[in-house]
This record gives sequence, C-alpha cells and structure tokens, in this order.
Amino acid sequence: MADLCSPTFSQLATELGFSCDEAGGLVEFRNPLGLENWTLPVLEWTIIIGSVLALVLAIVRLRRNGDPTNLVLWFGATAYLFIIEPPLYFPAAFGIEEHVDTMFAHNVFTVDFLWGRLPLYIIAIYPLMATIAFEIVKMLGIFRRYGVLVGAVCAGFVHHAFYEIFDHLGPQLRWWEWSTDNPINQPMFDSVPLPSVVVFAALWPMSLAFCVQFFVGRHVDAGKHFSGLQLVWRTLVIGVLASVGTFILPIPATVFGARSDTIRGILYAAELVILTVVAIAVLVRQWMRLRTEPSTNVPSYTNNFVRYYAAVYLAIMAILWATALPDFFGAVDGSTSAGDPIGNLWYTLACFAVAILCIAATFTVPTGKSDESNIPVSDESAAARTT
Repeated sequence: MADLCSPTFSQLATELGFSCDEAGGLVEFRNPLGLENWTLPVLEWTIIIGSVLALVLAIVRLRRNGDPTNLVLWFGATAYLFIIEPPLYFPAAFGIEEHVDTMFAHNVFTVDFLWGRLPLYIIAIYPLMATIAFEIVKMLGIFRRYGVLVGAVCAGFVHHAFYEIFDHLGPQLRWWEWSTDNPINQPMFDSVPLPSVVVFAALWPMSLAFCVQFFVGRHVDAGKHFSGLQLVWRTLVIGVLASVGTFILPIPATVFGARSDTIRGILYAAELVILTVVAIAVLVRQWMRLRTEPSTNVPSYTNNFVRYYAAVYLAIMAILWATALPDFFGAVDGSTSAGDPIGNLWYTLACFAVAILCIAATFTVPTGKSDESNIPVSDESAAARTT
C-alpha cells in the first residue's frame, strides 16, 4: 500500500529483498520455501509453536487449577505488543512522524500482518519469551522469597539472556534490519541498538512481570479467585502499565542522554549493569538456598513445558548461530560479504551461558509434585482448593 510506505521503510524493505509497495494487506500468506533464506521459517515456526503451546497450557492450568496467572501473562504481553508496536510501524498515521521515524523493518515471513510490518512470529515471541522468563523465576521461588519487585528484576534479566541470543543474530540472517541513521537507535552495540538491548530485552519484560505478579500472581498465590471480567480488565491494565513502564524505566538515559549518544549509552549500560548485578546475586543465592535448606522451604512448583521448550529454543538458536559463523568470521568492518551486519558473538555466548544455567537451575533444585498435567501448582493455590 503505497501511501503507507515511508521513505525509510521503503529503503529498509528493498535492502531486505521485498517491495513495500507490493506488501500485502491486513494479512498475507507466503510459501515458506520462498522466503529470503531457510532460517526464516525455522525461526518462525519455533516461536509460533512454542507460543501456541504456552497458550494452551495456560488455558489448561486455569481450567484444572484455577490459576489464571499464565493466561494473563500471555495476553498481557500481547496487549503490550499491540500498544507499543503499531506507532513504530506507522508513525505518520499516529501523528508522531516528526518525532519518531521508522526504526526498523521486519523481513516478510510465511504469515504477515499490517502490510508487511508485523510477522506472526513477532506476535508470538512476546508471550513466549515472557512466559519462559517469568516461569523460570517463579519455579526458583524468587517471587515468594523476595517479593514482586525483585522477582520482576530477575525476570527481566532472564528474558534479556534468552532474547539477546536471537537479537544479535537477526540482522545478519536478514530477519529484520535496523535504521542506523535514526537517532533513537543510537548508540549501536554492533548490529543491535543499545536501547533495544536494554529496553526491549530487559526493561519491558521486567515491567510486565511486575504488573502480572502485582495485579494477579500474588493474589492467586494467596488463594484468591478472579471472575472473567476481573481478569479481562486486569489484563488490559497490565498491558497499558507495562507500556508505561517501558517509558519510565529508561528515563535516565532518554532524558540526560538526549544530547549525547555517549552519555545515553553509558546510562543505558549502567541500568543494565544494575539489573544484572541484582538479578545474579538473587538467583545464585536462591538456588543455593534451595539446594541446602530443608525441603519445607522448597517451592512446590514446576513447569515442564518451560523447562524443556526453553532448552529446545536454545538448541535451535545454537544451530542457527553455528550455520552463520562462517560468514560471521569472514566479515570485514562489521559486515558480511553480502553486506549484512554482524552481532556481538562474545555477548551472545555470555547470554547462552546465563540461559543454560537458568534452565539447569530448574532441574537441579528439589521441587514438589506438579499435577498430572505437568502444569505448575503453587503451595498457596493448592491449599486454597482444599479448603
């Protein structure tokens, strides 16, 4: 649709190998074998299948155990997506084109929405990644032991590790392309804008986890039951407030670094370092406590889907990274021979290590029994159902 094609998006689309003018309508389907390269459908279906399974199991958990937390998390993440992303795709339509130019363009995948702007897998990745991070933290008993805020910090850190593995590979494999001329994307961390590394990989999932646990999770753990209407309005509020948190949490960098990319980069990095230090200290301490303290202090909570599918996700990402390494090592001045920017391998390896350790932690601590569906059951919820 030509009137929706800004010059920046048209340029990015052309560089990715498709035409903005010819991108479909509200929804478009393509042959997965005809995409830019074979990695696109592999990524797409890995994320979509995982997200659908997370949704199904969240529904099952609500029906069998009366716990809507996972379902609210899933739809809260999706609500956040539809609040935050459309203005980034169509700044002119939202009247913000003078302040926000096109920041990036996704490549076209098997299923796309909004004239080639929104692949289905992007809709799916928000709730999937949020579920993995939130559930790992909950399985380790962080929310119960340290409270909503610290638990949210840990969820943001875990999400960051899983997400950056994907984030540093995407530009090289043409999953998307950033507008490096856009000042909002500065400073760059190799092929990834540092604001994305901090805000979209760590701070927004922290904000979402805080809202979900504050408005729903802690009440469910205390034995409270919600009506359908209560869950609907709380989910919408969670999506809105998580979006607000995305703007509030990085204020030091966006305000004090407004006139200097260097200062902005330092402040973004400082926020990430603080979050990382707190999360690592809490996660390690809690893991050690669960390994050494009496079983009465062990959280009776397991989510086998998250434990195993998180491992599947890492295995597939490792394969995709391995196939990209020849071009990565052959890159000159940060670009492959095909002109695609490369991410930071050392940072990615560190994220792999954190993600693997987080999964391992859920397997190496004693846990209580989960129900026959392998859907997690909290101590408090189980007690409430027996009264």
